[in-house]
Amino acid sequence: MSDRPVVLVVAAPDEAYRGYCLQSVAAAYDVVLIITEEPSWEVSFIRDCVVVPDPADQAALSAAGRILADRYDLAGAFTWTEWYVLPVARLARQLGLPTTAPEVMQSCRNKATARTLFAHHGVPSAASVSVRNCQEAEVAAKRIGYPVVLKPAAHAGAIGVLRVDTPAQLTAAYRAADRTAGLGAENTSVLVEEYLEGPEISVECVTHRGATTVVAVNRKTISAPPHFEQLAHCVDAADPLLEVVAPAARAAISALGITDGVSHVEMRLVDGRPRLIEVNGRLAGDMICHLVRLATGIDLPRAAADIACDRAPDLTPTRSSAAAIRLIYPETSGTLTRLHFEGPQPPWLERMHFQHRVGDQLVLLRDGGNLFTARIGFLITTGSTADLARARAEQAADSLTVEVNQAADANTAA
Repeated sequence: MSDRPVVLVVAAPDEAYRGYCLQSVAAAYDVVLIITEEPSWEVSFIRDCVVVPDPADQAALSAAGRILADRYDLAGAFTWTEWYVLPVARLARQLGLPTTAPEVMQSCRNKATARTLFAHHGVPSAASVSVRNCQEAEVAAKRIGYPVVLKPAAHAGAIGVLRVDTPAQLTAAYRAADRTAGLGAENTSVLVEEYLEGPEISVECVTHRGATTVVAVNRKTISAPPHFEQLAHCVDAADPLLEVVAPAARAAISALGITDGVSHVEMRLVDGRPRLIEVNGRLAGDMICHLVRLATGIDLPRAAADIACDRAPDLTPTRSSAAAIRLIYPETSGTLTRLHFEGPQPPWLERMHFQHRVGDQLVLLRDGGNLFTARIGFLITTGSTADLARARAEQAADSLTVEVNQAADANTAA
């Protein structure tokens, strides 16, 4: 029998983008897992598991949590899956485990509530109006002024988020946001928001017992309008933006009432000043926390587990370098006919992953797809500086051959 603390993790199976999180936590804790299907690659990292087809179902999640609590002396519970942050906070409270209050996590999940709290606490954000139909959206857009952004109030991954430059584009954008909003049970409203012009970044933060440490800044590369598809990220331990944006990130976390956990705070720099987009009360996706560890040595998944168990996390940097991820997309929708990396893998190419294979159908956002149907995979590079890490990412991407047959896709559709 192990004498290590037991932590409950609730997660969807995702080895490519979240495997490193489970591996990191399992290095220090005995992990018991609530997952949506029978575990496969997870087996070597866990002590026990209960399968729950939909962990967003509070009753089913609570029942599974009680089963594991009866078997083990749980020290804490947490998740890195966006859809589960509120149910897991409720579960932790039911089991008497440390947690940020569920009401607070609900505010993180509801972008309309978050905007209200930001305004109340003087956190620089964007004008935002919750609407119930296209007519209300037209009125709100006219009052805010074009361009505007339409988005679901409670979703993730920029799904259903569109920039609207003219009234003629608004109806289609509203329908797309409304359709996406209808997929979530927590909040099905649509927001019309001011478009913030400037570079987009995220700030990775750790809060324990109400004290927030700003760990790293991630600089994003976003696709051209109208979509907000994330194409690349880069973390530099020596990024001078850290001191500029840290006060706004702390203020946003405080305004929402987050007391414990790792937060992924998204913002834009408008005329060089931070304006809040949203606060995600969980570990960042797209391998960003892995970039943080490569650049700084700070282990954010381990920190999240520590905080879930009410332990002070170790946030001491052990290195100072940079890391970048290039997310791979085709130029057009169609059938993937060739995918090949030319040459040996250099040591600075830390990892490369393909989530599609030859023969798969790829559908870009502009053609009605999403990040799962459009993205082919990713590659991660390291370097002593951000510029070097990015340049190496471009070099590696240039060695990658991607061929898509549009005609084959059209014939399939026909």
